[in-house]
Amino acid sequence: MRRTLNLAALLAMTFCFAVSAQAEPLLLYTSQPDGDVRTLVEAFAESCPGVEVRVFRSGTEEVVSKVLAEKMTGRVQADLLLLADAVTFERLKAEGVLAVYRSPEASALPDSVQDPDGTYCGTKVLATVLLFNTSAGKAVEPTWKALLDPENADRAMIASPLYSGAAAYQLGVLTRSEGFGWEFYEGMKANAVAVGKGNGSIITAVAGGDRLFGPVVDYMARRAKAKGSPVDYVYPAEGSPVITEPVGIVARENIRGEAKRFVDFLLSEKGQALFSGMGYVPVRRGVPVPDGLLGIDQVTVLSADSAMLIREREGDKARFSELFGY
Repeated sequence: MRRTLNLAALLAMTFCFAVSAQAEPLLLYTSQPDGDVRTLVEAFAESCPGVEVRVFRSGTEEVVSKVLAEKMTGRVQADLLLLADAVTFERLKAEGVLAVYRSPEASALPDSVQDPDGTYCGTKVLATVLLFNTSAGKAVEPTWKALLDPENADRAMIASPLYSGAAAYQLGVLTRSEGFGWEFYEGMKANAVAVGKGNGSIITAVAGGDRLFGPVVDYMARRAKAKGSPVDYVYPAEGSPVITEPVGIVARENIRGEAKRFVDFLLSEKGQALFSGMGYVPVRRGVPVPDGLLGIDQVTVLSADSAMLIREREGDKARFSELFGY
C-alpha cells in the first residue's frame, strides 16, 4: 500500500513539473494578511515547484469591487479568490464569477463549510472575539453589550464594513439577531464607538492604549497576545459571527490544473496543518485547533439567512456609512 501511495505522489509531482514548465503565473486575489499569504504561497511552491503565484491583497470589500469592475470590462484577471466569507462568494457565484470545482480533499471537511454547488469551500474558521487592553486593570465583560456600557463611552472601536468582509458579515448578522438589530449600532454610535479601517486598526489601537477594546477575528487576537502585546480576549456570551475565508476558482473556458492543485493544497491535511501552525482554526477534521481558540463545534455561532445577507449587504453598508459618517 505504501509503495502505491508513494508512486501516486511521484506521478503527481512529475505531472506538476510537466505542466508548470510553460505555465503562466497564477494570480490570487485575497484579503489574507500579507505575511500569511507569503507563507502560504511559499508552502504551495514546495508542493508544486515551478508554479509561480502572484498576489493582489486588500480588504474583501475592495477586492470584490475590483473583481466586479474587471468582469464588466470582459475578463476577471484573477485565477483564484481567497476572501472573508461565504456571503461574498454567494454574491460572486450569482454574478457568474466562480467555476465549479469539487476538490477530492473536501471529503474530509464538514458540509457546513462547503458550497453544495461546488463553487467554493471554506479554508478556516474565524470567530469574532472581544480584544481588550490588559493595562486597564480589569477584563472587559464577555458580552457585546459592553460596547453600549456608558462606562466604556469613547473607549471602543469597531472595523468598517466598507473595507472588512468580516465586519460586513458581522453587521449583517448582528442587525438581524435577536437582542441586537440596528438599535445596537445606533447605541454604539451614541456611545462614541470609533470606526477603524479593518481588524488590524483595532489591534493597533487597543494594544497601544488608544482604545480599551473592540471586536476582532480570533486568530488576530491570539496572535497579538502571543507577540507580547498588553492584550487579552474573550468570546462574547451571546455568541460570535463566524466566517470561513473560502477559496474559489475564477470561471474560465478551460480551468487550469494549477488552480485546482492550489485549492487541493489549502484543503489538504498539509495545508490545514499549515493554517493551524499560523494560529487559525482549521476546517479539516483531525487537524489540531491552536491553543487558546475554540473549534467550530465549541463556538456559539450567530448567523442569519445567507440569501438575505447577500441581497441587503450593500444597503447595510450604506446605512452604516450614513449612521457613522464614515
